[in-house]
Amino acid sequence: MLELGLNGKIAIVTGGSDGLGRATALRLASEGCKVAICGRREDHLEAAAAAIAAETSGEILACRADVSSAADIDALVSATVNRFGGVDILVNNAGTSAAASLEALDDEAWQRDIDLKLMAAVRLCRRVVPIMRERGGGSIVNATIVGGKAPAARSLPTSVTRAAGINLTKSLANEYAGARIRVNTVCIGLLKSAQWDRRAGNRPVEEIYAEMAARVPLGRIGEAEEYADLVAFLVSARAAYITGTAINLDGGMSPVV
Repeated sequence: MLELGLNGKIAIVTGGSDGLGRATALRLASEGCKVAICGRREDHLEAAAAAIAAETSGEILACRADVSSAADIDALVSATVNRFGGVDILVNNAGTSAAASLEALDDEAWQRDIDLKLMAAVRLCRRVVPIMRERGGGSIVNATIVGGKAPAARSLPTSVTRAAGINLTKSLANEYAGARIRVNTVCIGLLKSAQWDRRAGNRPVEEIYAEMAARVPLGRIGEAEEYADLVAFLVSARAAYITGTAINLDGGMSPVV
């Protein structure tokens, strides 16, 4: 087994009560990280934290937060520092998919997406970077999408805000490399997540996955655990020479590297 060197590290995973975020929190906790997770539904969040703690015997902090709120972000970071003493890892995972045409979107829809996907990452990075610098370094992973590199028609506003997230990743990687703060992004393709479960309605979600798999060269939809494994590697000591990268996790679906 590859030793990741994560034992004792302190991590924040946004959107950590469901899907990809929960899988990531579980993976990091299993490696010995102390993990703070946030979400908007307090009962659901507390239940997820308890389940992760029970499975991993790890220290998990549940902090109700809407990451589109600057005040909630401040409270999340403060609660993490007060409970665990610092922050070594930030996974900007929270966000929902939104895909529409230009004429279907008003200014409010654009602003909601910007606040949720771009400004949340900006604000969280701005809060944790000084903490990481004081601790001698850290690692940030921003969740984006392959559409941020090669957008399809009617993929707004997500393709735009995720493209900004990729740009933010490279900019921060360049700015903070000297402080030993690494910043990378995982560009997600089609992965199993709670979002698809909610959208399935009365249909079995596996039917939807089977239909989508036809678009993927590898012939299947990715697992949440595969995302979590990649994030865990990127924030680990094994990835100490990797920063400023945008890695496609898409089964070969994206037309660009």
